[in-house]
Order: sequence, then C-alpha cells, then structure tokens
Amino acid sequence: MTQETVGFAALGIHPNVLAAIVAVGYEEPSPIQAQSIPLILEGHDMIGQA
Repeated sequence: MTQETVGFAALGIHPNVLAAIVAVGYEEPSPIQAQSIPLILEGHDMIGQA
C-alpha cells in the first residue's frame, strides 16, 4: 500500500489556522489528520484512533 503525503495547505484549512500550524513548526499532517480533517471540515462527526 502506498501513502501519498499531503500538506496541511491541501486540506482546506482556514488560512489563519494554517499560519498558526506553520508558526509552531508542523510541516505535514499525520496520517489520521490527513484523513480526518477534510471530513471534519465537511461537517461530519468523526471518531478516530491513531
């Protein structure tokens, strides 16, 4: 199974939140963040386990 890396900017995060993420030094989301953030932004409820 191949996993493609997705940056926080590609997840549709609000620019202010994205700036804060970058300011604290995060560069790439974890796999569970990459999968869950788009669902949450669409308004879905979610429970995840990493």
